[in-house]
Amino acid sequence: MSFHETRFPPALSFGSAGGPERRTEIVPLASGYEERNTPWAHSRRRYDAGMGMRSLDDLAEVLAFFEARRGQLYGFRWKDWADYRSGQPSQEVRYEDQRIGTGDGFRTAFQLVKHYRSGEADYARPIAKPVAGTVVCGVQGDELREGVHFELDATTGIVTFARPPGEDMPVTAGFEFDVPVRFDTEAIQVSVATFQAGEVPSVPVVELRV
Repeated sequence: MSFHETRFPPALSFGSAGGPERRTEIVPLASGYEERNTPWAHSRRRYDAGMGMRSLDDLAEVLAFFEARRGQLYGFRWKDWADYRSGQPSQEVRYEDQRIGTGDGFRTAFQLVKHYRSGEADYARPIAKPVAGTVVCGVQGDELREGVHFELDATTGIVTFARPPGEDMPVTAGFEFDVPVRFDTEAIQVSVATFQAGEVPSVPVVELRV
């Protein structure tokens, strides 16, 4: 897949609007009940990058970013300010934030995941684009050091331990992360006059499956 490990300017994504979407197929039955099913195992996020622009300089930066990605051709990183940490947004990253697996004495590679819990339900979201330098890990409650006890592939979100965690040992991690996205439009329609009057162009962005 064509992907640039480049982050959309965070100051501009800060003012954007967007979030997750789900696709559900609903079939009404003659009895009045309904059957529901989803073809998606994971949600997909959409954003509007245009809402973060406040000046002509911001507009020029977005246009340059759009051109450098060749429009929809290349994916890129996006910081979702509403959801970019393994724990609560108000808390610093901690190595016990998320349980990413359980040791078996042989396995060394673990995919970063973030769990979303509500009641008895839990959704595990794979994290493929962690932010380098923010990932901390632990095994059996002991914090480990990157470069000594584990290595991170920041392009896939896979953590590889120098030694396999022992059997039944909980493996945990904390991290900041980006969302892999691409532009969801072939063109950006701009009018300087209307922009200066307060009307910003729509610049849709959609999450990629990676």
